[in-house]
Amino acid sequence: MFINLVRKDQETALYKLVSKDSLNDYYIIGSEGSRHLMASPEVIGYDCCTALVTPMKAALKALEPDLKKAAILTILRGGLNYPLEECCHSLGIKVDNINFLSCERVIRNHVIEGLEIKYDKLHPEKDCTLMIGDILASGDTIRKCMQHTVEEFAKAGGSIRRIIFFTIGGTKAFTLFEELSAMIREKWSAFEGFECVFFEGAFTVYEDKGVTGVNIPMIDFGWKGGCISPEFREYILDYEYAPALLEKCIIYDGGARRYEIGDHFEEVIGYWEDLRKAAPAADYDAFLAEKVGYSHATYPEWLEICGYSADWNLEPLYNKEQKYLSDLRKHSLEEICETRLQQLFKTIEQ
Repeated sequence: MFINLVRKDQETALYKLVSKDSLNDYYIIGSEGSRHLMASPEVIGYDCCTALVTPMKAALKALEPDLKKAAILTILRGGLNYPLEECCHSLGIKVDNINFLSCERVIRNHVIEGLEIKYDKLHPEKDCTLMIGDILASGDTIRKCMQHTVEEFAKAGGSIRRIIFFTIGGTKAFTLFEELSAMIREKWSAFEGFECVFFEGAFTVYEDKGVTGVNIPMIDFGWKGGCISPEFREYILDYEYAPALLEKCIIYDGGARRYEIGDHFEEVIGYWEDLRKAAPAADYDAFLAEKVGYSHATYPEWLEICGYSADWNLEPLYNKEQKYLSDLRKHSLEEICETRLQQLFKTIEQ
């Protein structure tokens, strides 16, 4: 369930997610920049970073107006896309330590067998407010990195007072951060918990390959069962290109998208080609229901599914979404895939 906590202007809206007996606080922030980033895999390079500056600063000003000092932990690759240092500098928050971790998959005979910390540069200190920005899908990487960081801080006589975590991420964060908070408090009883800020929504990860068989379990994001901001839903409905609702996932790979752009576009095009191939045998209605989060719903049912308050007067958005789905059904999935591929090829040629 959402609480509309702060709306300073038309650019940013901040929501708090209500969770009974939680050890942590969870929020959703959004802006035009983050919506454009997450709706379009054509946003690449440094723009991935700058797109998050406005909502990140808005969240810090609203939630931590008196914060004077913090340390940053950057989890290499995807974590480099989050402009924590720039936002702190702009807001006058002193960053006295920047810590680094590299966590990589252990692959043997083409099988992923686990994760390994390959590199760290940590500066343990006492009573630290730690800021982190990273993608969170299955949560395995974050779990490994946080366990390592806590152990290293404790061994060096340091301590963490609280953690501010920004993520384009999924609902696995709720269980993960509750478990991590309990673990950290065993080390430091004064640990205040996580403030986890999601951009545009707390999405869900696919548990299987999905209706079409082309999604990657525990990596690809979706809406079904998640907490998606009304602003992001509306942005998707208005998106000027082929339906962003049908993209592989909301972000693709954060590292490749900024630093290995060729690999990124190869993945995007590969998805749409695989989807085009699967389209003739796919249940189109089931695919749309999987993507939007429901098959059929009245307005009151839709509010409950989305976690929205009846006081928000979102019936126009509900009606708009129903029309959007109806319009999608006027086009075949193969036709949509072909249109999207032509757009992507044109982008690459430019």
